[in-house]
Amino acid sequence: MSVQPAEPRVAASGAELSALIVAIATRADREAFGRLFRHFAPRVKSYLVRNGLSANAAEELAQETLLTVWRKAAYFDPTRAAASTWIFTIARNLSIDLKRRERYGDTYQAGTHEDEVDETSGETILMTAEREARVRAALAKLSEEQATIVRLSFFQEKPHSQIAQELGIPLGTAKSRVRLALNRLRALLEDLK
Repeated sequence: MSVQPAEPRVAASGAELSALIVAIATRADREAFGRLFRHFAPRVKSYLVRNGLSANAAEELAQETLLTVWRKAAYFDPTRAAASTWIFTIARNLSIDLKRRERYGDTYQAGTHEDEVDETSGETILMTAEREARVRAALAKLSEEQATIVRLSFFQEKPHSQIAQELGIPLGTAKSRVRLALNRLRALLEDLK
């Protein structure tokens, strides 16, 4: 989906834009996403070009920004920020990440590769296996409900709205359970050190 010029209609109000994000979060509403994309993609692209990205990079990052909106819509809180503020913050953060990758990628390429770690070394495999064993042990100590929430949220990367729908619970309850399960898992992993 390429970034097209903004719709030649009256600009949507902040409340309408927030409602579109809520519709995406609660119902995975593709029509709401399409409207949001048509409204914001050209604006985000222009913003990124003004901040020094090439037109092609800005277009790709604008699309990535709106894809992030689709995936993370459940995190949007209209009482804390306007839809435009939230979306442009995502764009700004992705732009910063891109610039960091470019800068550090150039530094890494210019540097020596003597300290490069062989990803398949015995030490790396052992450390990965130990880490995985710790996580499995901590997951086993969670309640079945918390373990399910962690699997859905982190291993299957499902948004809170989809977790709520699958478990038949309100969105706020799903968010709370994810947070509580994560805090419990973090505490268990600290105890396993």
